[in-house]
Amino acid sequence: MKTRIAILGYGNLGRGAEAAIARCDDLELVGVFTRRDPASLTLHTPGVPVYPVEQAEQMTDQIDVLLLCGGSATDLPVQTPKYAAAFHVVDSFDTHAKIPAHFAATDAAAKAGGKVALISCGWDPGLFSLARLYANAVLPDGKDETFWGRGVSQGHSDAIRRIAGVLDARQYTVPIDAAVERVRAGEQPVLTARDKHLRECYVVAAPDADKARIEREIKTMPYYFDEYDTTVTFITAEEMARDHSGMPHGGSVLRSGKTGWDDHTETIEFSLKLESNPEFTGSVLAACARAVHRMAREGMTGCKTLFDVPPAWLSPRSGEDLRSHLL
Repeated sequence: MKTRIAILGYGNLGRGAEAAIARCDDLELVGVFTRRDPASLTLHTPGVPVYPVEQAEQMTDQIDVLLLCGGSATDLPVQTPKYAAAFHVVDSFDTHAKIPAHFAATDAAAKAGGKVALISCGWDPGLFSLARLYANAVLPDGKDETFWGRGVSQGHSDAIRRIAGVLDARQYTVPIDAAVERVRAGEQPVLTARDKHLRECYVVAAPDADKARIEREIKTMPYYFDEYDTTVTFITAEEMARDHSGMPHGGSVLRSGKTGWDDHTETIEFSLKLESNPEFTGSVLAACARAVHRMAREGMTGCKTLFDVPPAWLSPRSGEDLRSHLL
């Protein structure tokens, strides 16, 4: 029997999740919920209905897992606890500093509703989190660093678009090559956020917008830009469509550490190079939906992260098949 999945939010991530579900024989998209006029959306998947978001909680018996595809700045802090009380849910909340609070709020709601909620399921947090855990376990005497980009950050771009007077925005996270090479060389340098990355912002402003205010709000935004060297470039909508329509991203998790009695240096590196950040993140959400459905069938409740998911539960393949081909 297929896992019945619905998507709440049909932006870049929602469309990426739809495409991911279509590639999985054991998953089925049964609906999309939107704050927009449902008639304004055209899905790629034939026959799948689009509903107003207000109708979601009337359909709990028709959905096995609800994928929450809103933004981390303002949507998910409200949506995930709300819907975790009624559905098994998966989100991609990615504001690292706020994950403990988001976990606590979601855990209380999911336990009260007898549901499973799997949060922060993208590639960072998400797959990179697992890479850090494995690397720390294997090399306890060491130090790790994470570098992102060069690529478009969906969360940071969304945060800029929430600023009054901004019509559209793209934010590129750019690793500083010299810092990456020092870590790869096993130096274990002490690096600040500013030492590791630059942030490049391209913004389409409303004709009457105060551009100086917008730039100031971007550069001083806590958790997103205030700790980085940030450039803000104002461009036209035509330039945005021509030069910044893609959504590439990627990055690396590195850990160097010592082993043996002679302090040999060992380095672990896990990296991603993505042509489409939202499509890849949507693929992670789809795999996590499979795991959540299995957790629910086992009678689990409450909030979880990828640290709590048995790796085999992310795969549609049997244990015997996994042992024969991937072990």
